[in-house]
Amino acid sequence: MNNTFPAHAPLVVQTRGELVESVHYGSLIALAHDGGSLLSRGEPTTRVYPRSALKPLMAVAMLRAGLDLPDDQLALAAASHSGSALHQETAAKILADAGLTAADLGNSTDIPYGVAERSEWLRAGNGPTQLAQNCSGKHAALLATCVHNGWPTDGYLDAGHPLAALIRGTVSDLTGEDITAVSTDGCGTEVFGLSLHGMARAFARLNTADPGTPERRVADAMRARPDMVAGAGRDVTALMEAVPGLLAKDGFEGIQLIALADGSAVALKISDGGDRARMPAAVPALLALGVDPALLEPFNHLPVLGGGHPVGELRGLPATG
Repeated sequence: MNNTFPAHAPLVVQTRGELVESVHYGSLIALAHDGGSLLSRGEPTTRVYPRSALKPLMAVAMLRAGLDLPDDQLALAAASHSGSALHQETAAKILADAGLTAADLGNSTDIPYGVAERSEWLRAGNGPTQLAQNCSGKHAALLATCVHNGWPTDGYLDAGHPLAALIRGTVSDLTGEDITAVSTDGCGTEVFGLSLHGMARAFARLNTADPGTPERRVADAMRARPDMVAGAGRDVTALMEAVPGLLAKDGFEGIQLIALADGSAVALKISDGGDRARMPAAVPALLALGVDPALLEPFNHLPVLGGGHPVGELRGLPATG
């Protein structure tokens, strides 16, 4: 075990009244459109697990292997969806078109991730299922890729399965980094230790690839259907809807990846895994990349309430080189 702690930097602060109440530390990198480092905080070359932010890269791998999905299904394959009826129905459609059912899924069970979707699900008396779990679109697409290539669907999550080699090779190619650290994500797929710099580079490649390539098809599908990438009320969906040409994907434990239409990109990790700090941390970096401040205002300076009234704010710290 590596017991060396990364030298993270303060990225987000919460105030209450006149005092600083909490500080979120992390690491961040912003790449200019030519790939050069425009902004760096903490240690963005340290390896981290990107968690669900890997899904768009895994979707590229599936397309490279010949899978062909319409935009809504492809966006869901790259999603951490909220578990709405539409999300679950779309995952089931991917399976059905491949001659499979939910019984073939190998992901973990869960209730819907979205707050409203979870409440509705529980009110209806439902419990955890594999389709409701936020990664079911990815797993359905992984199984469909196996069917397309004549690979066994049993054991599709095994490290020795052809799918594993395909995904590892694609992730290494897109990030420009060797795969040296491998573990298992919450849903059961492999997750790789990669640097924020490598992940930012990969996201920029997706957003600027030639039309029709697997990379560009994934980016175009996610931008066309941001509602499938996360869901109503989720910040990733709202950010893609707010900023033209922007591509975004979050990951558990405080991961956020963003690429702009010009090829610039942001990747960050909140050290304590705090989900609330992801988007405020990203805003100063996006401002440094030239995004219109008016488009980003809903994602920064988030109110902190006392007695139901604003008494402070959660905000990203100003970007410095």
